Amino acid sequence: MEGFGSWSVLTVDFLIILYIALNGVTLAAILHLVNGKWREQVRFLSVSTFALMPVAGVLLVVLLLNPESTFQWMAPGAGGEHGGAGHHLNGWHNYTFLVIRQITAFVTMAILYGMFIKYQHLATIDKSYAVQRKFRNIALLIPFGYVLYATMMAWDFEMTMIPGWHSASYGAYHFVSNFHFFIAFFIIFLFVLKKSGTLSKELPDYVFNFVAQIMLAFTIIWTYLFFTQYLIMWYGRLPEEIERFRNMMDNGLGVVWFTFLALKFVIPLSSLVFAFTRHTPAAMVVVATGICIGTWLERYTWISGSVDPEFYHRPMTAAFDVVVTAIVAVVAIIAMRWSLRKYGLVRT
Repeated sequence: MEGFGSWSVLTVDFLIILYIALNGVTLAAILHLVNGKWREQVRFLSVSTFALMPVAGVLLVVLLLNPESTFQWMAPGAGGEHGGAGHHLNGWHNYTFLVIRQITAFVTMAILYGMFIKYQHLATIDKSYAVQRKFRNIALLIPFGYVLYATMMAWDFEMTMIPGWHSASYGAYHFVSNFHFFIAFFIIFLFVLKKSGTLSKELPDYVFNFVAQIMLAFTIIWTYLFFTQYLIMWYGRLPEEIERFRNMMDNGLGVVWFTFLALKFVIPLSSLVFAFTRHTPAAMVVVATGICIGTWLERYTWISGSVDPEFYHRPMTAAFDVVVTAIVAVVAIIAMRWSLRKYGLVRT
């Protein structure tokens, strides 16, 4: 438990990499299903993020191999499999079951999302009814798979960190937050590629406006889910549930809490409502960068804040935090560059 705060940084890095990998395909699938007019300009760039899935897989294995640091309820004296005087743990907290469901679900999602990428490519060169229909059917499965898988991730890595604590809307709050993060990341991703001048095909400026509108929409949805979850517990006078919020807001993570709230709600909502911001890529990148940082802080707050303040610290104030995050970022950049070059999305 002593290093839980630093190890939580690795957990957050894993979730960030995982959702970049998944949501690139999820976005492409949604654009295909709604027949988005601008999908042709971004769909192959979007699914290129799936190159990060192996990186996420390695990080998942590392986390599962060190359960006492990853899951605070597994630590000695926390009431986990090592015994202790902590909360009663139900069947969901059985660690063998956790490992089985995590590995099985990860492999299943990798196969499903890999099939979507395969058939997206086939559908561009084979216009037969059979291929087009199969591509559509796979695309239909993507949102369902994403919601179910992300809900499980929300429960395992955040909500049930405190045994007995639950929120009926936490799954939705979690996967909406991470899709919100991806849209912000995608704006930065497209902006950097366009400015580099290495894209194989020209990227029209109007694409940024469309992505910014999605980012505004998910800012509103995330804000609704964030406050709905809090208000139900506060107005309902549910002491066990609201106590977790108070511990995070009033103790050592209070500054971090209100920082991510400002970066994910106040700044985006007060700027993206103006057409000028949505039509100015550089301005959107500033807002998007704040959302990305805010989401990282949000994940860290929920994970590390599940223990007493003595076991965590403010993120990036320890050498482990900086070094691990830097290594993960470098590996992710290398994987993304490899993917873009392999599929001819950028000029070498």
